[in-house]
Amino acid sequence: MAPTAGDVIPFRQAVRVWFTISLQTFGGPAGQIAVMQRHLVDERRWIGQRRFLHALNYCMLLPGPEAQQLAIYIGWLLNGVRGGLVAGTLFVLPGVIALLALSGLYAGYGDTVVVTALFAGVAPAVVMIVAQAVWRVGSRTLTNKPLVGFAVAAFVALAVFGVPFPVVIASAAVTGWVLHRWRPGLLTTQDGHGATKNGPTPLIPDDALHHGQPSRRRAVTIGAIGLAAWFIPVALVAATTGVDSVYTQQGLFFSGTAVVTFGGAYAVLAYVAQRAVEHYGWLSAGDMVRGLALAETTPGPLIMVVQFVAFLGAYHHPGTLNPWVAGVVASLLTTWVTFVPCFLFILLGAPYVERLRGNRTLSVALTGITAAVVGVIANLGLYFAVHTLFTHTRILTSGPLHLLLPEVTSLRLTPLIIATIAGALIFRLRWPVLRVLAVTASLGLIAGLTGLPGA
Repeated sequence: MAPTAGDVIPFRQAVRVWFTISLQTFGGPAGQIAVMQRHLVDERRWIGQRRFLHALNYCMLLPGPEAQQLAIYIGWLLNGVRGGLVAGTLFVLPGVIALLALSGLYAGYGDTVVVTALFAGVAPAVVMIVAQAVWRVGSRTLTNKPLVGFAVAAFVALAVFGVPFPVVIASAAVTGWVLHRWRPGLLTTQDGHGATKNGPTPLIPDDALHHGQPSRRRAVTIGAIGLAAWFIPVALVAATTGVDSVYTQQGLFFSGTAVVTFGGAYAVLAYVAQRAVEHYGWLSAGDMVRGLALAETTPGPLIMVVQFVAFLGAYHHPGTLNPWVAGVVASLLTTWVTFVPCFLFILLGAPYVERLRGNRTLSVALTGITAAVVGVIANLGLYFAVHTLFTHTRILTSGPLHLLLPEVTSLRLTPLIIATIAGALIFRLRWPVLRVLAVTASLGLIAGLTGLPGA
């Protein structure tokens, strides 16, 4: 009789391994997926390469951080629902704690000379980090001219005409579906994960992994519990602080972003930055860039930067609460509504994954979203570059145009130099992100303490 996952992998042992993985989740989704690949497929052989890639492909179809969703899915395969809950929670817990502490540090001491100088150094590096993301995603995704067209169209729609992010994503999905129906071979996909199809023989056969039969009763039960867990905290906040409070606004806004984050955090951050900075006024564009830098230095998904956004928004608009209490409440609420949907999507959809495996129409149709994401990330890089390298900007509005333009005479020399150095370290020397941020933070500190122009 073949061993089951529970026989080979006791729950306590799985918890310890997921905790170990959670402390190593630096470097964005590619690094996080590589960590799970090494621990779960290559070293411990708890899951086979084919099953790992199948789970990853399913997670890539969903909104939200695919690496955390992959952890939930594999945890579910190994130890059932409790395995998925523990794996997904531990995956983000160290990052939540670290970024909460850094958000408080920034709110309390961000205007001091030393801290300001440090952030002045890391902000230009963020511009190059986003540029690297454009290059990586684009080189893997834009495999033909129609897909390049998706990326260009998305960039122009966002950067030139100010089209809302959800509209861009929805349009890309519809267009991708239409093109696939018209000419099935026009949009081609490519496996970009670079892993072999077989890999080492797993200790547990695929058919011995946990699986649940899809049923209407199961779907209704999980859906009801998931939706209640998702929205009851938002309803309680609205009832106690008012529907117009910053906490209710953040709970609803970030619940919405949780379902449109196709293509990873970079794809949705331009939309978050636009709404959080220009519409709600929770923080400044400079704060947004620094928050992204902080998120780059902590373990866990990069979308955790929304926790920083929420902290500053509530800290600056606390209502009747103490600013520090307000920041913590908003930060935890935003983290909750951002990641609870990931558990819902995986636990609800996992039994149907085998049916989705052969759905070529769905996969190819969503290729339009994946290609458009490259343009979305490029727009984010433009947004950060303009606000980091120039002191003054303006919005050009004329008819359908809604274009962010810098004042050329306000170019800041020191951030430009630091950004150039960061670009050389990232693209030429291929340094990891944390080392680049350490170097540029040091350069910013030197420039700030010595009074260099534009620092």
